Amino acid sequence: TQVLRKSLQRGVVLSTGSFLVYEAHKLISGFAEVHASFKVEDVIEQADYLYGSGETEKLYRLLVQHKNSDDAELLWRLARSSRDLAQLGSTSAEEKRQLTYDSLEYAKKALEKNESNFAAHKWYGICLSDVGDYEGIKTKIGNAIIIKEHFQRAIELNPKDATTIHLIGIW
Repeated sequence: TQVLRKSLQRGVVLSTGSFLVYEAHKLISGFAEVHASFKVEDVIEQADYLYGSGETEKLYRLLVQHKNSDDAELLWRLARSSRDLAQLGSTSAEEKRQLTYDSLEYAKKALEKNESNFAAHKWYGICLSDVGDYEGIKTKIGNAIIIKEHFQRAIELNPKDATTIHLIGIW
């Protein structure tokens, strides 16, 4: 009976310990969810600062941590950042290629998350054009209509964006 009593006591202690750990996990998870909603805005604010400062590599390192985000604003910035990094002279040819294809995927994901985001349309068009450089002239010509449609949609959504107006003008 003494062995049985000690076993029961251990079981109660372990159960209580497990319960406390579970409750602590729920509490921390709750804070993480609340914190995450503020974090996106903070990341975007920091990203915009780095972009304005010309910190291409730091910007990419910041944003790529959030590549699985559901936020279109964050994703189009990641597409732009990936493309900008691919454009640097210090980036190897293989990295340029990978970053170019990655940038298109991020822009596509941004569009999937928010079809009404003008910047997602703009960067999808830009990135699709860049991918055409690797796919050959036939693909690039085939994508031309799609690219133009995305630039036009971006202008419909934000008629005052100078970059998109310029892009559609040279298209």
